[in-house]
Amino acid sequence: MNEVKIDQTVDARGAACPGPLMELIKAMKSADVGTVIEILSSEKGTNVDAPAWLKKVGQELIAVEDRGGYWSIIAKKIK
Repeated sequence: MNEVKIDQTVDARGAACPGPLMELIKAMKSADVGTVIEILSSEKGTNVDAPAWLKKVGQELIAVEDRGGYWSIIAKKIK
């Protein structure tokens, strides 16, 4: 993956579903357009739920990466 400048990291590792997704939604709502947000999650469904939510609301999914024990999901607020 190319280097992406992350503006905000939300560490939701250890939070049960739907906690990580709720944290991402909260971060997106409070962020300015153009902000790149990374969510870290050890919840196994986040790698599916977060990209699906981002697509549904029209935000940009930059990357989903398995970091061995947790996921890093990077998104950009585009509207």
